[in-house]
Amino acid sequence: MSEMITADLVDLDLSAETKEAAARALAERMVTLGRVTDLEGFLADVAAREAQMPTGLDGGIGIPHCRSEHVTEPTLGFGRSAAGIDFGAPDGPADLIFLIAAPAGADDAHLTILSSLARQLMNAEFTSALRAVDDAAAAAALIRGDESPAAAASTAPEGTEPTEGSKDSVAVSAAASADTAAGTTTDIGDTATADTATADTGASGERPFRIVAVTSCPTGIAHTYMAAESLENAGREAGIEVVVETQGSAGFTRLDPAVIAAADGVIFAHDVPVRDKDRFAGKPTVDVGVKAGINKPAELITEVRGKAARGEVSAGSAPGTPVERSGDSAEGYGTKLRKWLMSGVSYMVPFVAAGGLLIALGFAIGGYKINKAPSVMDHFMWLQADSWGALFFQIGVVSFGFLVPVLAGYIAYGMADRPGLVPGFVGGAISLTINAGFLGGLAAGLIAGGVVIGIQKVKIPAALRGIMPVVVIPLISAAIVGFLMFVVIGKPIASAQKGMTDWLNGLTGTNAVLLGALLGLMMCFDLGGPVNKVAYTFATAGIAVASPSDSAMKIMAAVMAAGMVPPLAMALATTVRGRLFTETERENGKAAWVLGASFISEGAIPFAAADPLRVIPSAMVGGAVTGSLSMAFGATLRAPHGGIFVVPLIGNPFLYLIAIAAGVCVTTALVVVLKGMRKQAPEGTGAGVADTAIAAKVDSKEPVAA
Repeated sequence: MSEMITADLVDLDLSAETKEAAARALAERMVTLGRVTDLEGFLADVAAREAQMPTGLDGGIGIPHCRSEHVTEPTLGFGRSAAGIDFGAPDGPADLIFLIAAPAGADDAHLTILSSLARQLMNAEFTSALRAVDDAAAAAALIRGDESPAAAASTAPEGTEPTEGSKDSVAVSAAASADTAAGTTTDIGDTATADTATADTGASGERPFRIVAVTSCPTGIAHTYMAAESLENAGREAGIEVVVETQGSAGFTRLDPAVIAAADGVIFAHDVPVRDKDRFAGKPTVDVGVKAGINKPAELITEVRGKAARGEVSAGSAPGTPVERSGDSAEGYGTKLRKWLMSGVSYMVPFVAAGGLLIALGFAIGGYKINKAPSVMDHFMWLQADSWGALFFQIGVVSFGFLVPVLAGYIAYGMADRPGLVPGFVGGAISLTINAGFLGGLAAGLIAGGVVIGIQKVKIPAALRGIMPVVVIPLISAAIVGFLMFVVIGKPIASAQKGMTDWLNGLTGTNAVLLGALLGLMMCFDLGGPVNKVAYTFATAGIAVASPSDSAMKIMAAVMAAGMVPPLAMALATTVRGRLFTETERENGKAAWVLGASFISEGAIPFAAADPLRVIPSAMVGGAVTGSLSMAFGATLRAPHGGIFVVPLIGNPFLYLIAIAAGVCVTTALVVVLKGMRKQAPEGTGAGVADTAIAAKVDSKEPVAA
């Protein structure tokens, strides 16, 4: 922890009587060294953090900390109080006080070091050595890691002993140290913690109970990592495996989906929302504040084991849209690019769905001239249907107005995290201004993310780090993205967007039918994968305007119709030729009726997973038939989702339903014929393959909706 703490930042005889006075005394040392530029401003930030949650911890530790624009570089102050200072810990005053001062734009390397300190504070040997050391320089060296706790203890004056609370925990520390010596390592900077203790499975040969956990706190500096260390230590004592994902300032790397899938229980110890929480759905879960993870990890482990024994699991979120962001980590650039794009799409689709359905509802209530109605602010009659139609239409138009900025903003967010939001949203808004539309939003998001990543790689003087995320990065990145969109690439993209729109509007006859067939094939190819997403996003982009063209509405109708075919066909096949399917598949077929009718392809996944070579080609043929017929019949759709529940909003609804029925019949017939050609499996077999495949799909949170 080089230069983050020196002897000048250590006070072994801290005389303060209150936590405010203690923070001031240590902060004054930081001001003297030029680490803090505004004492009162910094202390106000410390107090604001303290107001969120007391920073006192069991074992006599106080750890006030904050991010502040008044801090020039990451700094740590340490004070030792003989009388003890109340920091709100349940077990009484703190005698070891650590003041952590992090710049608002602290880099990952420094934050990783601070997280390392937070973990060390859960080590009784470390805290005992700090209580015994009698020299400021030695204390600073111990905290930096330049000196081991054992060496520091050996230099303590004769008769110096750890406090009573520390003695009780020495055995725990020794056990943890032994584990480390035996080869169990903890890479502090890697949030997908490698410290999965290999417990003794005993003579029975049964594997140990496995827990995955997520820890997070408002600033992501201290409590996040202390809770992780505490849970891991408690897991070692209990002889179980605990793997922790720390969603803190030192980074956020998702746990391997395979690790989550193998877990027997989940612990959330957090004070801010858990990111991508749905990855853990369907498992016994304990959800508490981060301090509970620090102070009572053994109780949390006992609680989650009890829930597992009783079969209590958390509910998963129903897939609401056909595109959801994947949580899997990726290494290849192509995979990363897809994830960035899908990050933007996943945030965009709710705006499309809400806006599209509201606009469609407005037309349904008020007629097709409702888009000419005056503002409801000036003219709204409570008892007139036209007024309500105009209201829904105008709300929908406003929702649609966010579509491209949200797309661009969250593509940039997927690339560069929160710093990418400002230039991404700005670039997306400019795309609308210059009529570059959806294509412009894609380009703006990628450019914004790249610009921010480039800026973050530039070495910045320490004095400027505090204002980087608040002023410098937004200012520079927004200016660069704005210049590129307005002056360099905006006009060519706008021309391309206009050309694509004109081409779609000109599609008639055979060309339209072929496009419908292609979109149908894409929708049924991977049941929610990248190819499916491309087709769906292409369709929703076309209707994401207040007055979509007739061609765009035909494309949306064809895409939704084709996406309904696979689950409906599997449901029908299990009904008419049930003997070709296992008992489990026949049960899945019952649910597939509802899922297919709702335009959710998840109902077809058990069948595709168990027999992909027969099910997927059959589904693609049926999807192509439905897509081409929908286009040939001239069916239109203003809503981006809803299945049969938005039939009143469909143009030529009777022919539209015939197109769906035709595709379902074709897929059903092909599946029955292909399955009938193979040797019949004994009743009840095959379920394991399907169940395993779908379980892997669900646990990995791979998007599966249509």
